Amino acid sequence: MEQTLYRRPLPDGCIAFSSPEGRGLFAEALTAGELDGYFPLAEQFHTQAEPAFCGLGSLVVALNALAIDPGRLWKGPWRWFGEEMLDCCVDLAEVRARGLDLDEVACLARCNGAEVVLRRGDRDGLDSWREDLARASRGEVVAIASYDRATLDQTGSGHFSPIGGYHRARDLVLVLDVARFKYPPHWVPAERLFGAMVPIDPVTGRSRGWLVLRARSRGISLGYSVKCDDVGWSGLARVFGELWVKARRATDLGALVRAVRPLAARLEARTPEAPAHRDALAQARGALRALPAWSQVAAVVGEQEADRVTLLLLAAAELLPPELLPQEQRDLLAASLRAGAEQGALAGDVTSLREQLAALWAHARGDAIPAKATRG
Repeated sequence: MEQTLYRRPLPDGCIAFSSPEGRGLFAEALTAGELDGYFPLAEQFHTQAEPAFCGLGSLVVALNALAIDPGRLWKGPWRWFGEEMLDCCVDLAEVRARGLDLDEVACLARCNGAEVVLRRGDRDGLDSWREDLARASRGEVVAIASYDRATLDQTGSGHFSPIGGYHRARDLVLVLDVARFKYPPHWVPAERLFGAMVPIDPVTGRSRGWLVLRARSRGISLGYSVKCDDVGWSGLARVFGELWVKARRATDLGALVRAVRPLAARLEARTPEAPAHRDALAQARGALRALPAWSQVAAVVGEQEADRVTLLLLAAAELLPPELLPQEQRDLLAASLRAGAEQGALAGDVTSLREQLAALWAHARGDAIPAKATRG
C-alpha cells in the first residue's frame, strides 16, 4: 500500500470545486448565467474506467450530455454510451495501452453522432478559446480540452477533460477532471489552461487543443466504420491521402471504384447481438443494394465487396471535386445519395463515414476540417 496512491493534492493555481472558494465561484457563475452547460454534464459525469481512458471518458460524458442516441445496445434493453462502445476508430486494446490523441477523439465523436470543430492551441488563439468557453457555459455546445498536465504543475502529461463552466469575471474555467482518482474537479485560469493546450504532442507532432461538440440531427454509425487496424490514425490518414489522390484522377466510375477499393477493405462491419440492431442493419443493407450505383459497383468488384465500396463512394461523394467524373456518372452517385438519404439507418452510416473521411483527408493534408464536411 505504501507504493500506491489515493489522489494527489491540487497544485497552486487550481481551486478545488468543493472547497469554500470553489463553491463561491460556482455560486457567482451560476448567478451570472454562466453555468447553463454545467448541469447536463454533471448528470453524466463519471470517472474514466482505465488510466489511459481519459479521452473515452470525456467523450462518454459529452455524448450522453448531448442526449445523442447511440442507436445500438449498451446493456439489457438500454441504448446508452459506455467507453467500451467507442471503438470505431481505434481498437480499445490499443487505447488501453497508449491512450488517444486529439484527432482520434474527434474521429470517435464524429462517428458517434456529434458535429465536431477541432481547435489547436498554436493555431486558434486565446480569443477563440474564450468564445468557445462562453458558448459552452451557455449550454450551446460541449467543450473538451486536450492539455498538458505538466504545464499546470500537475503530474502526468497529456490529458482530456470536459469543461463544466466559465466564470467570465474571474476568467476561470471549471475542469471536470475525469481522472477523479487523481485530481478532483477544479477551477483554473482560462489563459493558463490555454497555455497547456499549446505545447506539441510528441506523439503526433501537432499542438494539443480543444473540441467543440454538438449533436448532429443524424449520422450514427450502425453498420460500418473506418478502422485504423495496424496503421493507427495518422498512418490511415496517409493511406487515405495516397488513395484519394488516385481517386481524384479517375475519369470514369470503374476507375474510381478501383482506386478506393483498398480503403473500402478497411471498413469494419458491425456484428450486433441485439435483434433490433440486426433488423436495422438488414434494412440498411437491403436499401444499399437497391441503389442505382450498387449494381455498377458490383460489376467491377463483385457482390461480396460491393456493399463496402458503394457505401464508401456515397460517403465520399460530397468530397469529390465536381469535375472528377462525367456528368452521367456524377448524376448516378447523386441519385443514389438522394435515395440513401431517405433510408434512416443507411443515411446514418453514410453521414458518419463522410465525417470520418473528411477528418482523414484533412489530417492527411494537415489543415482544418472543411466547413462543408462538418454539417450533419
